Amino acid sequence: MPGLSIPQPPHYVPAPAYEREALVLSFSGLCATSQSSICPRQLNPLAALNWPQEVKDAFRTHGFFYVINHGYTQAQTDRMFDIADIPMSGSERRRETHYAGDSHATGLFQGYKPRQYWHIDSGVKDSKSTTTVRACNRECGRGQTSGTSSSFLPDIDAFVKHNHYNILHELFRLVALSLDLPEETLVNMHHFDVPGGTYVRFMKYFPRSEEDEVRTKNVWMKGHTDIGSMTLLWSQPVAALQIQTKNGWRWIRHIDNALIVNAGDALEFLTGGFYKGTIHRVVQPPPDQRGHTRVGIIYFAYPDDNAKLVPLSESPVLQQAGIERKCDDSVAPSAGAWRVARVSAYGSSTLKKSEKPNVEEEVLHGIIVKHYN
Repeated sequence: MPGLSIPQPPHYVPAPAYEREALVLSFSGLCATSQSSICPRQLNPLAALNWPQEVKDAFRTHGFFYVINHGYTQAQTDRMFDIADIPMSGSERRRETHYAGDSHATGLFQGYKPRQYWHIDSGVKDSKSTTTVRACNRECGRGQTSGTSSSFLPDIDAFVKHNHYNILHELFRLVALSLDLPEETLVNMHHFDVPGGTYVRFMKYFPRSEEDEVRTKNVWMKGHTDIGSMTLLWSQPVAALQIQTKNGWRWIRHIDNALIVNAGDALEFLTGGFYKGTIHRVVQPPPDQRGHTRVGIIYFAYPDDNAKLVPLSESPVLQQAGIERKCDDSVAPSAGAWRVARVSAYGSSTLKKSEKPNVEEEVLHGIIVKHYN
């Protein structure tokens, strides 16, 4: 009987990494077992005692942190970037015809998004293609992979579940412990098998014309916070991501086979402003990386659609720190309603200038949402 062969995707070759001083916090405490699952208290219970505090310090001080030793090898990660590039290669017309989603109409990121779908600024539209895979156990193989060969669906399914169960849930446990809450508090709000917005996004930025760069002041995506609770960005070498700090916009440095973790709106709602959504943007890469495409993989975590976005006021940490509500609990949106409002509006709504310089605003569910330029 012949041996089974593993299909090989075309290899995506990224631009050389750009070395730039950046704000770096390497959170290296999460160690992987041989089964590729993160089990910190079993592996190193003494070190695990400090991890909730490290997460707290990272989110409160820097707004993000890196995760290494997450259970995927460099070879596995490289293979996923090769697979991620497949839906954005070849005929865009075919992808638009067979796999296109319409987030403005549905309030859901799903399927293929072509370039020029979102308005960025001054009449310039976006320069990235994306494909979204949601809840692989229900939707893989049903047109949601936007042209990716079915040969690679097992890879995508395993990748999604690894992000969700082995990384995301472990991070949520650490966040819960940092708030002196029961360990499963946030895990129980982020199920894999119930309706929700959680998804993995494969995306590819393409170089823009000089005219578009001038009109947008080299900004590819305005400063914003993510909609969900936590975002896992798989690090890639093209420098374009920046995070807003007290000292201005700072570049995020690439670390091989690392994850960049940031908080989103939902976590800010749930923690009463204790953990604030990370303000970040995408800008034109440095000169030696211009002309290259930029492939990315991001796992966006959302609470279950029916979760009410009200502060976890039973937390002793939040009680002591003081809870900042965005609205009265009685009118707080559900996670699903907040997702639909923000996704539908993104790249299509008219933003109003704020009283603060370089800030634009829109109002959703009676709550001000800010965009930074």
